[in-house]
Amino acid sequence: MSRPPATQYSIHLQVTLENIPGVLGRLATEIGAAGGNIFAVDAFVAKGATLDRDMVVNCSSVEHQHEVVAAVENTPGVTLRAWWDRTFRKHEGGKIEVLSLYPVGDQDDLSMMYTPGVARVCNAIAADETLADEYTIRKNTVAIVSDGTAVLGLGDIGPKGAMPVMEGKALLFKEFGQVDAFPICLDVSTPEEIIETVVRLAPTFGGINLEDIAAPGAFQVEEALKERLDIPVFHDDQHGTAVVTLAALWNALRITGKKMEDLSIVISGVGAAGVAIGKILMGAGATNIVGVDSRGAVYDGRDGLNEWKQWFAENTNTDRKQGALSDVMAGVDVFIGVSAPDVLTQDHIKAMNDDPIVFAMANPDPEIRPELAEGLVRVMGTGRSDYPNQINNVLAFPGIFRGALDARAKSITENMKLAAAKAIAESISDEDLNEQFIMPPVFDKSVSQRVAEAVCEAAIADGVTRA
Repeated sequence: MSRPPATQYSIHLQVTLENIPGVLGRLATEIGAAGGNIFAVDAFVAKGATLDRDMVVNCSSVEHQHEVVAAVENTPGVTLRAWWDRTFRKHEGGKIEVLSLYPVGDQDDLSMMYTPGVARVCNAIAADETLADEYTIRKNTVAIVSDGTAVLGLGDIGPKGAMPVMEGKALLFKEFGQVDAFPICLDVSTPEEIIETVVRLAPTFGGINLEDIAAPGAFQVEEALKERLDIPVFHDDQHGTAVVTLAALWNALRITGKKMEDLSIVISGVGAAGVAIGKILMGAGATNIVGVDSRGAVYDGRDGLNEWKQWFAENTNTDRKQGALSDVMAGVDVFIGVSAPDVLTQDHIKAMNDDPIVFAMANPDPEIRPELAEGLVRVMGTGRSDYPNQINNVLAFPGIFRGALDARAKSITENMKLAAAKAIAESISDEDLNEQFIMPPVFDKSVSQRVAEAVCEAAIADGVTRA
């Protein structure tokens, strides 16, 4: 199935039209014939011999953008003055900046915020380092750390290639959690180098968000940093994904009436996200989980498992099912995909139990397109914003860090993650809940507030606060 036009491939067109009947209609027809979807046209009044217009057209790929541009250029009565890719334009110069909290307008301001007054604060912190949590940016600042080895949907593109993603993550931290975050993209070769670098950077930050680090190194980095640091360390690819998946599943179960402990669940993809999803689902009561990776079902005794997949094997698939995805889908209630495009088929879904739940979360292309699953599933979710039920980490990580920073937590516990998932799920009322609406909109900023409050309370209850 061809990819439909979408905003991420939209283009901005600046055109001049001859002011005679039919030119604008002809232009719209040519854009439509080329497969473009006109998203916006600036308002205008037709005066004079020509009209200068700005238009936005959604396309489906880079190649398609050029096809639409060619159609515009070949339209009689139309002159294309300029065009650009709107997504690239949004990234010019980066997406974040550093701003001052206070103006420096006179000598008094300077003497308090810098020399000589700053020495008083420095000496106070040197005498009691806990004061750094109150009198420096540590109070509200998170490092977004990546080596660019497992960027979502793109793979190993290196630290510079990963920067736009980490900048975007920083933007979301601020927008949805009022957390100041900064991308730290590292040119390293081993997990040990990430660990040592972050340990040395840690005095500047109140939390560490690990991002897009390839497994199994991601597990190694997180475990080592949690042991060596007294601030929250959170691998969002693992735990953010797990939190929103659990929230979505809880709400799907409210619709189907099924119980967590009775479910048969298949997880496609047993990397960082898949292992974390399995762990949080077990913590929520799931007992029958089978994971499938590129080599087939994961079971205790299978060769070539790293220590994290071995843990997964020992705690799931008690019947030691083996074979490919097609061999384990019969009688399944829930499919959760964090793997690759198009691995799930209609026949797989037809083999599932009644009222099947399918979360196809591979990005940008899911394990099965919702159009193909329509009529076969009871509840369908993806990681994409252009379909209902987007299962998106932005519902979790800003609020989780907001709550952890407010509590001055030393770590993020399993109870804090469960509290976050519950807060997200309960953001949907019984009246609003339906098959097309199991997750709150990512732009509902009240969700982050509820998550933050729940996480803060859980941190206090678990006794992991520094103060």
